[in-house]
Amino acid sequence: MLSSFPRPLPASFTTLLGGLLLSCALAPALADDLTDGQRLMKQGQLPQALEKADAYVSSKPKDPQGRFLKGVILTEMGRSAEAMAVFVKLTEDFPELPEPYNNLAVLHAQQKQYDKARTALDMAIRTHPGYATAYENLGDVYAKLASQSYDKALQLEPSNKGLRSKQSMVRELIAASASAVARPASAARPASEAGQAGGSAKAPVARSGDRPAQ
Repeated sequence: MLSSFPRPLPASFTTLLGGLLLSCALAPALADDLTDGQRLMKQGQLPQALEKADAYVSSKPKDPQGRFLKGVILTEMGRSAEAMAVFVKLTEDFPELPEPYNNLAVLHAQQKQYDKARTALDMAIRTHPGYATAYENLGDVYAKLASQSYDKALQLEPSNKGLRSKQSMVRELIAASASAVARPASAARPASEAGQAGGSAKAPVARSGDRPAQ
């Protein structure tokens, strides 16, 4: 048996972290601690937001939304190892949600683990092929990987002007991505996609975990 999340509301948002977009919300749940936690996070009151998220998780430990919000807050607080643990557990418990994979990829990219970031983003896209944020982040990750490859090539052929030109273009692309303004999600996903996108995802009753997405 599967239990549904509340119906999605049209208000997920993203934030820019190291040039990659971090997902910041699943479908908002109609619960005071969760909505208060989201509001406090938006206001930059991260310790208070974390308290609300912890309270929600304590009352509803099987609901991935509270756990996901906690992971997002921990990420914003710079507690990357703890955030990563939250998102990994969510991907194990709720493999149908793409946002936890996306946020895990952002954390891997922050640590310059671009192959791991690519793998996580591939999983997000496989879970929800219409997840634009994951495609955008994957493009940024490929740009980082290209830059690393050009660096290695230039170490072997430092006089290669073609390589230097390519490296310059890739670095400009990376710089433009890092300085871009984070964009809000344009709208809630259609109900037909919600189960895959995280809006009205199904939570397995007999399994022990959830997967967060921001």
